[in-house]
Amino acid sequence: MKHIVKRGHHTEAYDPKKLYASIYAACLSVREHPGSAELIADRVTSDFGKWLEKKHEVTSNDIRKNAHDLLQTINPDAAHIYLHHRVIW
Repeated sequence: MKHIVKRGHHTEAYDPKKLYASIYAACLSVREHPGSAELIADRVTSDFGKWLEKKHEVTSNDIRKNAHDLLQTINPDAAHIYLHHRVIW
């Protein structure tokens, strides 16, 4: 099981559903068709999983940077939103 080091320095297990949801939301925010957004999120999540297999532990920033780079090749506008949008609670 891969562990993610969060900004608060605690760790949690990698959950591909979280990455999928954030990529999907970024695509929808730039008016990508929902079906296309699903395909893009699937592809980025899958490609990211292949990258992650080679790692023991990564940070949240590593995830954001790598997922952004993968998304950039498919939809640069969604990649920009994904990289720069953070929900503040």
